[in-house]
This record gives sequence, structure tokens and C-alpha cells, in this order.
Amino acid sequence: MKRTILITAIILLAIVVTVIAQPRSAVDFQLLKINTNFISSPQFTYTGAEQFQADQRERWLEVEVTFACAPESTDELTLKYFILFNGKLLIGEVTHVNIPAGRENRSVMYVTPKTLQRLMLGRTVTNNALQNTAVQLMQQGALKDELSAQRAAPQWYATLPQVAGLVLNKNETPFMPLYWDRYCQIKTPR
Repeated sequence: MKRTILITAIILLAIVVTVIAQPRSAVDFQLLKINTNFISSPQFTYTGAEQFQADQRERWLEVEVTFACAPESTDELTLKYFILFNGKLLIGEVTHVNIPAGRENRSVMYVTPKTLQRLMLGRTVTNNALQNTAVQLMQQGALKDELSAQRAAPQWYATLPQVAGLVLNKNETPFMPLYWDRYCQIKTPR
């Protein structure tokens, strides 16, 4: 009888420890920080063709997100970007693959200088034109986390008209060959 009770207690303890040790999906993925910067085009030197200098006064909008992943490895995550710039809501998304566990995973998206100038209607691009930025982290279509750069109601962007196609992932910009170790791998279309 004592042996049966002891075995039952051990089994129950093992079940409780297993349940407690399993991570909850709510904390498997967490957006930690959104950084925005206006940056100049990268400068490259090469031979074999005429070289052109980019106007270093023109600025790209860079939106970098830091996020945490609890699972040892994650096959695929999609980050959706919502950028409110001069009253226009720009949207874009990037899918990352082979994401390692850790709190220093990063994703980045860009808006070109020409797009920013067009949205400013001929006025100078200023930091004040960037009104807010939000990012959603998705796994297999399910929302895992959401973060806004500025304090705002959840999904503040949901009712605004969206402009797609103007937010570019790193592989669609001249920043593609830079900082490979800093950013998560981008899924390429097949």
C-alpha cells in the first residue's frame, strides 16, 4: 500500500513538473524594442562599370525590431510592420527562417528616400513626420505578440487606410550585403 502511494506520488510529481516546465505560447515569442532611424545609403566601391554616388543628404527610414524566442529553434516567423508616416499608414512584412533561441534576434525593414519625399509632398523629411510604428509577430498565421514604438491603443492602425508595397525588407535594398550576423535570415521566394 505504501509502495503504491509512493509510486502514485512520484508519477503525479513528474506530471506536475512536466506541465510547469513546458513553455506557454504567450511567452515563446516576445517583441522587445522598436528602433527607428533615418540613415544614408551605403557607399560601395567596385570596378568594371561606371560608379555613381548616392546623395548622402537623402535618408532611408530604417525600422529595426529586437525580439526574443524561447524555443531552441523556430522554423519560420513573420513580422508585420505598420508605419504611420505623415498621415499615411505604410505596411510591409518579412518572413524569417531558422530563428535561434535568444533575446537578441533582429528584423529590419526600410522605406526609400524617394518614397519618403513623395509622402512629404515636397516638404523636407523630418523626424516629426514619423508618427508611430507598430510590429506584429506571427507564427503560422497566429498573432504571438505586438508592440508599438509610441504609446497607443492596441491595433491603433486597424482602421486606417493602408498603403502596401513601399516598405522593403533588407534583401530588397542596398543594405542587403551588410550585417548578415545582426539580422535573422529572410525567407526567399521559391
